[in-house]
Amino acid sequence: MSQTASSSIERGAGCVVERYLRQSPLAHLHLPARAGPTGAVEPGVVFSERPFRGFVNLRGEASDAAFCDAVAGVLGQAPPTEPNTTAGGISRLFWLGPDEWLVMTAEDGGSATAAALTSALSGLAAAVTDVSESRTVIGLSGHRARELLMKGCGLDVHPRAFPAGTCVQTLLGQVGVLLHCLDADESHFEITVLRSFAEYLWAWLEDGAEEYGLAVAAEEY
Repeated sequence: MSQTASSSIERGAGCVVERYLRQSPLAHLHLPARAGPTGAVEPGVVFSERPFRGFVNLRGEASDAAFCDAVAGVLGQAPPTEPNTTAGGISRLFWLGPDEWLVMTAEDGGSATAAALTSALSGLAAAVTDVSESRTVIGLSGHRARELLMKGCGLDVHPRAFPAGTCVQTLLGQVGVLLHCLDADESHFEITVLRSFAEYLWAWLEDGAEEYGLAVAAEEY
């Protein structure tokens, strides 16, 4: 995936279209050019940036059937109520608290998802905020990925304690992140981080993974 994306805005009945370039928080690191192992050692950890995902902050009462039905009507899945779990497919809901979720969408899907949720939840006690431009996602995998996480995170990330589908807000290398396990058997994680901390976190991960051997993936996997 390219780390720059073009987009367009339609304004008024005349459909005046503006084109602009948007950069991911890590675009200046030229990650596609660095794709592949960075040393002779077989990589134990593989990184990638997965930019331009859509993000929507959702607030509401999980006990309100009308709220849950409206969310399910838009996303195909009601908000998860079990702490630190996720639900959904292309649009995934992450449990952040008893009345708060983060919705992750496919590339550039945040605005449309926020608009659809706002319309569906009209008249209900709910809040919808498009926060897409505030975050990026770092993919982390490899047979030493859990060891790397344990260097900077106090959580037990063993598969028995952190299975696939688990998501936790925590500190990693002193940075607040949302850590999500995609596949426990393959040690495949996604780390959602505020864009202003993305470069620091990437540098911390690279430094911590040096002893394991690391590789950069140019595209999503």
